[in-house]
Parts: sequence; C-alpha cells; structure tokens
Amino acid sequence: MTQPTAACPNRMQVHSIHQETPDVWTLSLINHDFYPYRPGQYALVCIANDPDTLRAYTLSSTPGLSPFITLTVRRLEQGTGSGWLTQQVKPGDYLWLSDAQGEFTCVDAGHGEQERYLMLAAGCGVTPIMSMSRWLLAQRPDTYLQVIFNVRNPQQVIFAAEWQHLAEHYPSQLTLTLVAEFDAEPSFLAGRLTPELLKQAVPDLAQRIVMTCGPAPYMQHVAALVADAGVPATRFYKEQFQIGAESLEEDGEQLTLTIRQPLNTLRVPVGISLLAALESHKIPVNAACRAGVCGSCKTKVLSGDYTTSSTMTLTADEIAQGYVLACNCQLHGDTVLA
Repeated sequence: MTQPTAACPNRMQVHSIHQETPDVWTLSLINHDFYPYRPGQYALVCIANDPDTLRAYTLSSTPGLSPFITLTVRRLEQGTGSGWLTQQVKPGDYLWLSDAQGEFTCVDAGHGEQERYLMLAAGCGVTPIMSMSRWLLAQRPDTYLQVIFNVRNPQQVIFAAEWQHLAEHYPSQLTLTLVAEFDAEPSFLAGRLTPELLKQAVPDLAQRIVMTCGPAPYMQHVAALVADAGVPATRFYKEQFQIGAESLEEDGEQLTLTIRQPLNTLRVPVGISLLAALESHKIPVNAACRAGVCGSCKTKVLSGDYTTSSTMTLTADEIAQGYVLACNCQLHGDTVLA
C-alpha cells in the first residue's frame, strides 16, 4: 500500500474495534515499527487514504503499558473522519498516522516525588486523561491523582470498566469522581462542574497540578474556576488542538461571525475554532493537518475577540496584518473576517 501523504508516514493495521458507548469506539492498531509517543499526545490520521483529508485524534493508549496503539473516536453527524473510522474501517484494514504531536502531557508537568494531580475531563476529552492516568499510576507510585469526569448521562462514560479497575487497583493513588448532567445514578454526582463541587471534592486544589481536556467552552470554564481557586498558571495545562467541525457543540452561548467577501453572517458557538465555524456552515476553507502545522488554513481577521494557540507557519508580517491559522483560532466573541 502506497503512503498517501508525507504528513502520515506510519502505517498501522487495525487489530480490533471495541464499542465504548452508544457513539464512541476504540480502534486498536498493530504497529509493526517503533512509534515513539508520550501519554496525552495526538496524531493526524489520513482519512480514507485521501492526502487532503487529515484529522487529529488523541492516542488513547499509554506508551510502555498498552499492547496496541489506540484511537478512541466519537461518531458525529456528518463527521467525515469519525464516520469513516467508526462505520467503515474494519479489522485488517490499514491506517496511516503522523508522528505523535502535542505538548499536552504529564511527563514534564510535575517535578516533585509526591506531586498531586487533578485531571478534569468532559466527553471525549477523557482520552488523553486516561492515557496520562495509566502512566502516572504505573510510573510514579508516589503521585496522587484525582480525576473528575463530566458526562451527559451515565451511559456516556468512556472506558467505564477500566476506570473501575484502576480505582480498585490503586485505591491509595487514585480518586475518581463521575459527574452526570442528567439521570445521575447513586455512584455519580449530579449536575455540572461548579465552584462548590470543586471546593468539596478537591479542598487542596490550589496545590494541585491541574490538567483538562474537553470541548473548548468546558476548558474555558475550568480555566476560570481553577484560576479563581488560586491555581498558578504555571500549574495549569489544557489541550490546545481542535479537530475542526467534528468538535462542534450544538448548545451554549452563540456569537456572530461576519465574512466581508462575499458578505455572509453566521451564528456559531462561543469557544469554537474558526475552522469548525466555517466548515459547520459549508464555507470553503483549505485545511490539511488541522493542528497548526501545515499553514493551509491561513485566514485574515479584521477584528474580533479570539485567541490563537499556534502561529508556527505565519510570518511576523502576516501576524501583524491579522492572519491566523483557522484550526488554532478559538472564537470568544463577535469576529469579522476579510
């Protein structure tokens, strides 16, 4: 099989596919060569062997501990990547992956022998949290880890059986708190993440290393909560990559995105990436890596409330003119594009 793109040089074979929840599957991949990665990192996947269709997914496996390289994927309506991976790929097929990428990893986060971590996850944001949790529990036995996992309902707990096993196997190292927004069962807290819940569950929050992953609005909410609780910015880490339209949240606060040429006005969720906002409304945009690496989604912003997490392929002059990488531009308020 010919390598479809230089961005994804690692060929892996699908060993098995396991359904985690009604809309989430884990693909276990056989890697025939050495594939170095750190817990919490992600890789680009070449979708349907199309070199122009790359999607970023967390490596939910853990280096040195997991027998396979695994991807855990939520199938979303009209999701090009997630639809192909969860509905068309079958055991025996081959996937092409990029080298591992990303700085969201626990390996360098803590430097003390008895560090105390708080991991906060929502939805599929639990995939790097699970990868890092396995690694910390096995490799740093003096570390204490608390995980708070928010889900819509108890049926949406990804890795449910493994979380239960880890909690039973590491009772002195791991505390697991499950929070269900709806239909909470006796082993769940009910509702959403609040200052009161954090204060009650983690009284020493200000002394923790805090790491979070989930939808952009969730991570913004977590960032505000932990900052108010006195967690220094140097001890707070959040995942930065966005996976385009497939990470779109349908509810929550909305903002106005205006495109000048040709004139168009869109309503999109606060916290969404610019790339996801454009693609969700079928606005043509070139996007390959979707991780701030290739530069193909360069877009000029005239004004607005937004943040960027990568400018690696932009020149200083382009940045001064207002250019951003759409895949790494998070929208927080009304924004106008050229």
